[in-house]
Amino acid sequence: MLILAIDTALDACAAGVLDTDAGRLIAQESQAMRRGHAEALMPLIARVMTQSGLSFSALDRVAATTGPGSFTGLRVGLSAARGIALAANKPVVGVTTLTAYAAAVVSEHGEHPVIAAIDARHDHVYFQVVGGDGTSLIAPQVAPIAEAIAAWRFGAPLLVGNAAKILSDHWPAHAAPPVKVDAQPSPDIAWVAWLGAAVNPQS
Repeated sequence: MLILAIDTALDACAAGVLDTDAGRLIAQESQAMRRGHAEALMPLIARVMTQSGLSFSALDRVAATTGPGSFTGLRVGLSAARGIALAANKPVVGVTTLTAYAAAVVSEHGEHPVIAAIDARHDHVYFQVVGGDGTSLIAPQVAPIAEAIAAWRFGAPLLVGNAAKILSDHWPAHAAPPVKVDAQPSPDIAWVAWLGAAVNPQS
């Protein structure tokens, strides 16, 4: 399966082409940016497609992050994904930003839960908690930082997402400390692509 993955949800503009048969991205590019996704995305996608050596019609599907994230960035990415999918007559699938963050570390330390968190500002975060095997412990939601930190009750966690350091800085002294703090500004486009491969497109 050949998948074009697009991410403009947070502080990056990224795209990649996954070949599931080869088990790897055959092309990818990511640019750190807080603004300017609208101007940067289509030229970036064009370069990625050229690097892959594929036409849009050769793709099997298009995947894009659906949030949480910047409204403007999400609109740019989703519009591009839908436009490409429509023109190429291919299905488009969505991947949440929190899931893309969590997927990168699930099973890395199997006995530890994963707290994926994105800064929602005003002392709030978007977050979800999954077990080391990927099972849902707390469904995605927006809540005060304290509520996200209360997930320490599931055990010493891995903190991922652009709010990981925020949670770490507020971590209570009586709780088991996080085993990892990975405050990437945006998820890895490879995981957006692999999750996109796992989603069943709606008919």
